[in-house]
Amino acid sequence: MAKAGKAKQRKTHIVRIGTREIETRGLHQGFWTDLYHRSMTVHWPTFFGSAALVFIILNAFFAVLYFLGDHPIANVGSDSILELFFFSIETLATVGYGDMHPQTYYAHVVATVEIFTGMSFLAVMTGLIFARFSRPRARFVFADHPVVARHQGKPTLMIRIANARDNAISQATARLWLFRLENTAEGYQLRRYHELKLDRSEHPMFTLSWTIFHVIDETSPLFGMSTDDLVVSDVALALNVGGVDDSSLQQLYARALYAHQDIRWNHRYKDITSISPEGRLLIDHNMFHDVVARVKINRFAAVLT
Repeated sequence: MAKAGKAKQRKTHIVRIGTREIETRGLHQGFWTDLYHRSMTVHWPTFFGSAALVFIILNAFFAVLYFLGDHPIANVGSDSILELFFFSIETLATVGYGDMHPQTYYAHVVATVEIFTGMSFLAVMTGLIFARFSRPRARFVFADHPVVARHQGKPTLMIRIANARDNAISQATARLWLFRLENTAEGYQLRRYHELKLDRSEHPMFTLSWTIFHVIDETSPLFGMSTDDLVVSDVALALNVGGVDDSSLQQLYARALYAHQDIRWNHRYKDITSISPEGRLLIDHNMFHDVVARVKINRFAAVLT
């Protein structure tokens, strides 16, 4: 018992937050305790592969039950397990071609249980597939790197966002958070989060691209921090963007996470707007993630002008 308890305590789970992997221990994460969440979050190939595996296992189980009976199914040539397996598929799916049918009380009881199981399985699968397909998914594109440069004469943290659907997102909002390690007066180290005030946190009609700005002044949690300070404090940024899709009227959410090494100091985003030969405004998303070096800023506490 002690060995089993120690083995359970040592069990480690890997959690991915953005591109970062974190190990967790001591939490009970049984497979059956959160099956719905797992079904909603696994990749589509894994989802359908698991459903197919369950389908095969169920039919194989009932085929074995039929096989244990005394000629339970009529019109089965050899009572082979394979033919009973195919009969089980017809019964579980409530198809019933009519060629084979139960002919004993035992077979009728097994078929009744299997039909009930099949109806329940079909209802669960229909609900899960509908829930997965109907979930609103935002197609927001976040720049690979936040940049820090002077904007309107002040050191500013900037992140560029684009709407890949090219439709209107109404009531779009953005919130930027800073995560870092801090030491308390008692000497404990905690990970704290601070909201970074944005120059404009709302967009009336987010259709093409949007660059958010956080001015690094005396009120900013980033004020006075250098690149070395970012490393020591293990700084990370989290950008949450939401809005209402005008096409579906659904609420959309998306999030981007950045580590401190993702920040590009003394850079600006390359301009992606120009005029096409036809005289229309051209937005070239091929350069969306490109950045250009600017005048050097040594610290976030650079003298404001």
